[in-house]
Amino acid sequence: MNRIYTYLLLFILAGCIGCKSGYSFTGGSTGDAKTVSIKTFPNNAPLIQPTLGQSFTEALKDIFVTQTRLSLIQDNADMQFEGAITGYGVSPVAITGNQTAGLNRLTITVNVKFTNKTDETKDFEQSFTRFADWEASIPLTSVEQSLIADINKQLVQDIFNKAVINW
Repeated sequence: MNRIYTYLLLFILAGCIGCKSGYSFTGGSTGDAKTVSIKTFPNNAPLIQPTLGQSFTEALKDIFVTQTRLSLIQDNADMQFEGAITGYGVSPVAITGNQTAGLNRLTITVNVKFTNKTDETKDFEQSFTRFADWEASIPLTSVEQSLIADINKQLVQDIFNKAVINW
């Protein structure tokens, strides 16, 4: 009977140790990293949307705080993100029979530099681009904030995947 308890205790202990390996429920691995820093992403796009830099930065912070065990700090973190918004633009994507746009597309591009002090093979600098379409009969000002939120969600998921899931 003592042997069964010993094996059971070893099994539970091994499971607890395995849970501390740096993996999260999202399938990502932070390795030995304990901290993350995310600098504010300025909007350097030719067309400026005043709140875009701050809303993107906050969305990026949010995904790392909620989906990893990393602590968010200001500087010298194990994982560091910096960059800038380099593109923000509107273009027609569906032309109707009378040569007017049926759909418009809002596109946002972000350049990201990622540094992983615990595993330099994971470092990258890359541009990420996402877009959202809306009916041209609706003014951009009516849908802009919801489109930005949707695009930011897609962008930060792409960046998260590249940094910790390594897609």
